[in-house]
Amino acid sequence: MLGMRVVLRRRAMRVFVRGIRDRSKSAQEKSLCMDDTHVERIPQTSRVASRVIQEVRSLQRRAEKAAAQRRYSEAERLYISALTLDPGAHEVQLDLAKLYLTIGRLQKAEALFREVLHTEDDAESFGYLGQALYEQGRFSEAQDAYTEALERDPSDPHRQYALGRAALAAGDYESSAQLLEKASTRLSRDTELLRMLADCFDHLGYRDHAEETYARINRLEPYDEKIKERLTHIRSSGASVSSAA
Repeated sequence: MLGMRVVLRRRAMRVFVRGIRDRSKSAQEKSLCMDDTHVERIPQTSRVASRVIQEVRSLQRRAEKAAAQRRYSEAERLYISALTLDPGAHEVQLDLAKLYLTIGRLQKAEALFREVLHTEDDAESFGYLGQALYEQGRFSEAQDAYTEALERDPSDPHRQYALGRAALAAGDYESSAQLLEKASTRLSRDTELLRMLADCFDHLGYRDHAEETYARINRLEPYDEKIKERLTHIRSSGASVSSAA
């Protein structure tokens, strides 16, 4: 009887040990299966990215407020902080470039506008690049930039005006006259534009067109003595030519 009990106890122990081994093996197999299975998790980076976007927007708003109050150094610092968080923030790059244009740091403005144009080749960015180049006296390059802006926004008279002004500064009177005359149909009360147009007509020898344009300016600014003198000179010159003929 004692021997039988020992045998039964040993058999029970082997069954118990075998059960532990089987459960252990099963657990390992399940663990391996879990390792091989792709488990979808909410990426941590999405929360980080969202926080960065919020911080960038906050810095941008603070910078805009500072710029509006002419605290330009503070605005620059805030924009740079925003770009440090997100170097590819297009709107922040554009705002900082505009700030540099406003305070006369033209080379920095040009560099940033060119950087923006690597990803956003829109009319606005080309227009601002043209302005930065124009104010540096690089009129032919400004023409190229303004041309790109006008091609993207051909119905805007202000873009026609900007390109015409650059063409005039570059000495291209014919192109300038065409552009400024077209812009003047919608910007009919802009006397600075009309002065440029009259100047083009003068250089080209189009006396009738020049006289008509000076007369338009005179109607808008009747107390401008220089315009009166110019108009009188053109009319008297035209009369002399007619008499000689």
